[in-house]
Amino acid sequence: MMDLLGEKLGPILWQFPYMNRQRFRGLGFFIGRLEPWLRKLPKNYQWVVEVLNKGWLSEKLYSILRRHGVGLALIDHPWMPRPDQVFNTGDPVTADFTYIRWLGDRKGIEERTKVWDKTIIDRTAELTEWVRIMHGLQARGIRIYAAANNHFAGFAPDTVNTFRRLWFATEPARRKENTDQAPTNMRFEF
Repeated sequence: MMDLLGEKLGPILWQFPYMNRQRFRGLGFFIGRLEPWLRKLPKNYQWVVEVLNKGWLSEKLYSILRRHGVGLALIDHPWMPRPDQVFNTGDPVTADFTYIRWLGDRKGIEERTKVWDKTIIDRTAELTEWVRIMHGLQARGIRIYAAANNHFAGFAPDTVNTFRRLWFATEPARRKENTDQAPTNMRFEF
């Protein structure tokens, strides 16, 4: 079924919720359950795992994902550390691509709006941080997928436009070319 999407098929995300100690006794228990499943994944797709336990962001998790060529979703979420902090835990790039998700604070923004047609929260500072991180990933030859959720700033298409503006403002080669084309190894979704 997925093959029908052809070149439009991006990474397939397995999103795990926050796992408290009653659900999972810790990262080791989670990995014990996850790794047998990772061994069975078809190799002709890109797979991504997303976790919401900040204490699990460690080389222990990264090495398991890396061994199986599975990406770790890098997320911008209020429960999770900022990108610089994540990169201080080891190298969270566990495949030849990465998947960045600008998620935001669902509860917080829904207290401010129920309409998703304009930016409610200025996320320029956060996106500037991501631009710097993503320039480093691009320099390593890592393919980048990025997805924006309305809960990040209020209007996902504007989040992507803000990111693109910041990206092109900081990339000298693109400024010189005066082009508005997305980098060839980057794909956006919203």
